[in-house]
Amino acid sequence: MKTMIDVLRARRRIGPYVRRTPLIRSSWLSDLAGGEVFVKAESLQRSSSFKFRGAFNAVIARLERPGGAPAQLVTASAGNHGRALAAAAKTFNLPLVVFTPADAPTTKLEAIRRDGADLRPDGADYDEAERMAKAFAKGTGAEFISPYSDADVIAGAATVALEMFEDDPALDTLVVPIGGGGLISGAAAVSRAINRAGEVVGVEVEASNAFQQSLRAGRLITITPGDTLADGLGGNPDPETITFASIQQLVDRIVTVSEADLAAAIAGLVDAEHLIAEGAGAAATAAVVGKRIDVRGRRVGAIVSGANIDRGRLTNLLS
Repeated sequence: MKTMIDVLRARRRIGPYVRRTPLIRSSWLSDLAGGEVFVKAESLQRSSSFKFRGAFNAVIARLERPGGAPAQLVTASAGNHGRALAAAAKTFNLPLVVFTPADAPTTKLEAIRRDGADLRPDGADYDEAERMAKAFAKGTGAEFISPYSDADVIAGAATVALEMFEDDPALDTLVVPIGGGGLISGAAAVSRAINRAGEVVGVEVEASNAFQQSLRAGRLITITPGDTLADGLGGNPDPETITFASIQQLVDRIVTVSEADLAAAIAGLVDAEHLIAEGAGAAATAAVVGKRIDVRGRRVGAIVSGANIDRGRLTNLLS
């Protein structure tokens, strides 16, 4: 993504396929934090994740190129991007191969299979799944669509923030989960274009905080990720990702949340807002719940980015 024009073009492309999700004032979070806190419920998006936006924009943008559709697509995913891209590939009758970690949530893997993609849940972790997908692309000529390091994916994701500012132009703080950095790259670009004085806060998990550590080092470094409820945020970004430069330039700071913060946020969203969120989807909310950011007196938009959590895990958290 380069400019707001790219975001507006993305919105035009994906408009017939995506839902405009609500921006909901949360009395629970507002009272807890001492500010006005709103949640952007991308958990209600088609495929139950914001990834639907970027996946559809990436596929349609490729169909608009001279020469038309690629012969085959391939991607790597912790689950949500694969699920969204499978839906897009099915819509436009394109063959797709999806590499995932072997332990990706069942609910995500089953959805990928239902939409007819060639699912290969063979990676020991996300990092290995991404290496396998890129090797497949190199060996077969298939077009690799990154879940985050792709300008069209980022522009599609950025439409989340565009809707937030349209619904509440007075927002002065965005709180955004960070996995590979695509969502926050797009959201921060929109925020800077609309409200240059606004703050953009990224959220990683303590068990896997590659971008926070990389910013401190001044270069992208490799970490050893640990286990986390937020499976969608775990792992290392591509060493050549385009998102690191965007995060360096546009994001004010990155905070981390604990597993206890995530669990409390997931339960609180169910109790107070009747919203289901997976671990990654609840990360921005967790930063508010865990007091990882001070939003007193501010008007805050926190993105609830996805709802694809296995029923057993959700039941255990709620009990």
